Amino acid sequence: MKRAELESILTVCRNAAHEAGALVLRGFRQKMVIEHKGAVEVVTEFDRESETLLRDRLGKALPFPIIGEEFGGNLTEDTIFYIDPIDGTTNFVHGHPFWCVSIGLVKKGTPILGVVFAPSLGVEWHGFYASDGSHLAKRIASMSHEGGAPREETCAVSPVLRFEDSLLATGFPYDRATSPDNNFDAFVAVKRRCQAVRRCGSAAMDLCLVADSTYDGYWERKLRPWDIAGGIAIVRASGGQVSDFDGKDRYIATGHLVATNGAIHDELLRELAKTRPPL
Repeated sequence: MKRAELESILTVCRNAAHEAGALVLRGFRQKMVIEHKGAVEVVTEFDRESETLLRDRLGKALPFPIIGEEFGGNLTEDTIFYIDPIDGTTNFVHGHPFWCVSIGLVKKGTPILGVVFAPSLGVEWHGFYASDGSHLAKRIASMSHEGGAPREETCAVSPVLRFEDSLLATGFPYDRATSPDNNFDAFVAVKRRCQAVRRCGSAAMDLCLVADSTYDGYWERKLRPWDIAGGIAIVRASGGQVSDFDGKDRYIATGHLVATNGAIHDELLRELAKTRPPL
């Protein structure tokens, strides 16, 4: 898609994300009904209400089909929205502020536009990567506590070159108690070599923190497309590198993802390969 079209789509997505974020924020740290989708994974009425709102706003304004975490959808076109009404629901239900609304536009398997809004932190990231190679990526942080206008800055990945100096992020799958493919061994191996590893519970936000140079890299396995589509687009627009664990671009299909500033990408892939469980 060309830049002008993506700019128009971005405006709709940003408005929808903020509206959904405001809806969810009303329930943050309040009593709510919590249901279990599995042994560990949870869902609330705010997940469903947020997704309903996003589907309404995006569906009325834009022609692309939608696949969301709560209500699903069908991959019927080569350009599609993946939406996560609350990425980090476990954090949300425990009153932890690290959760967000995520929207990603994917064309032929490649994320090209993303909006990630973290209402409890007052931070938004957005970006796109146009067909002509032009791109845009920004981080906007509310400064309301200081009485000023929001602070807007261009996102760019970090300049860190040495793996030993890197701050990384990761996450663990919901079936970690029963599956050998649980990321535990990789976490220990990588943590021995890099400066530090963080685990904060939202893949979308972890990706955005790579995009804005907070993290130098991030890896995780068994993710869903709605977890990562928006964040990947923002990392790409910020000059970062994204691949699956084999260095290929099948991350949307496989859910296995490595995102970095580019400089440490190959070394992180080599380190992860050492602890990769047999297929």
